[in-house]
Amino acid sequence: MVKSLNNLVGLLNEFLWSYVLIGLLISLGIYFTLKTNFVQFRYFKEMFKLLSEQTDTEHGKKGISPFQAFSISAASRIGTGNMAGVALAIAIGGPGSVLWMWIIALIGSSSSFIESTLGQIYKVKDGDEFRGGPAYYIEQALNKRWLGVLFSILITISFGFVFNSVQANTISSAFEQAFGIKTSITGIVLVVLSGIIIFGGIKRIANVSSIIVPIMALIYVGVAIFIMIKNITFIPEMIKMIFTNAFGVNQALGGTLGGVMMQGIKRGLFSNEAGMGSVPNAAAAADTSHPVKQGLIQTLGVFTDTLLVCSATAFIILLSGIHNNPGDLTGIQLTQAAVSSQVGSWGDSFIAISIFLFAFSSIIGNYYYGETNIEFIKSSKSALFIYRVIVLSMVMLGSVAKLSTVWDMADLFMGLMAVINLIVIAKLGPIAYEALKDYTRQRKEGKNPVFKASSIPELENIEQWKDEI
Repeated sequence: MVKSLNNLVGLLNEFLWSYVLIGLLISLGIYFTLKTNFVQFRYFKEMFKLLSEQTDTEHGKKGISPFQAFSISAASRIGTGNMAGVALAIAIGGPGSVLWMWIIALIGSSSSFIESTLGQIYKVKDGDEFRGGPAYYIEQALNKRWLGVLFSILITISFGFVFNSVQANTISSAFEQAFGIKTSITGIVLVVLSGIIIFGGIKRIANVSSIIVPIMALIYVGVAIFIMIKNITFIPEMIKMIFTNAFGVNQALGGTLGGVMMQGIKRGLFSNEAGMGSVPNAAAAADTSHPVKQGLIQTLGVFTDTLLVCSATAFIILLSGIHNNPGDLTGIQLTQAAVSSQVGSWGDSFIAISIFLFAFSSIIGNYYYGETNIEFIKSSKSALFIYRVIVLSMVMLGSVAKLSTVWDMADLFMGLMAVINLIVIAKLGPIAYEALKDYTRQRKEGKNPVFKASSIPELENIEQWKDEI
């Protein structure tokens, strides 16, 4: 019975991820890029400027800043997939998969802009903070609460429960291998640390994320830069290898070109989460004067994840040359071996610590996605408390047990939630286009853009952005 269930879930995942989602994500990414007149490139410089913007809420109380909202989404995005997933893509698809990973990030970032802008437009007030995301814009814009509830259930199970157990498992396994620490001990420590943060609410999550994310990214990218400098004479050869393998005649003749493309595209999509429906939950939390600002900031998040952190892993592996004779190494072991070959024996410890920072930040980022959707289903302190207890239980369980079947189920749930979100944002895209036009007009007038609902006549059923009377 269990084996049959595993086979069924595997078949559904293969169909969903290899055909339906790939097609939807690429086609909509290209469509949104054209409809927004290449917004992800036109406003690239402005994205960095917006990160440092501060906005005060009513009564002088500070809300979640744009940078903190960026950090929450980056915390969830930048996880062990940036190390293990990229290594797997290179092991299966070869160096050429890296180029396709870059291409899908450049295209898919427009989907992230659309969904994050919509998340901001349809956000709601919750005390001193804001909440929002696909469930909220599904209910308000489409008047389909049932579909919003279904989305909330899917994202809560996938991100809040299962993905967190897998992140915890990755941390405990890495620490057992590198330092000989029992998985149960690591699990208890993770539960305590996670509990301290998640019971502190969104502001504590935002504060911790805004510290951990920059530190972990800078350290990891710093080591990659060191390895690049050490192998500087080989960099031109590496770049050539990436391009020739991506479009190479040998790959085309050998029938492997499709595999090279598929590995890069899949790993890029899985890592940066563009269009998947997770990031708008973080985008909506930001206190900002115009929804497009957060749309642009979350677009930068796609670039940070794929073009910076994933590229760091790819360069480490390709410059080490270990991908040519990987043996039985794949995933995180390949990355670990590549780092150790370049920096010495402390490479194992460095990867273990990197995994901790990457995976722990993902735990608190994933937790928040579930929290905001639990609040959508039922705003109740007891429901939120139960959710937090289950999250911590899954962190502990994940630290000491293998959950391959549950992981496959989570992939299925995440795929279904992504399909729902992509269909919805395709329908609501015109609202985001109008918001972008309003933003562009105000910028041309030399103003700091401020959004008002009246600027989009079709806009209905929103709680925020109403014109002051």
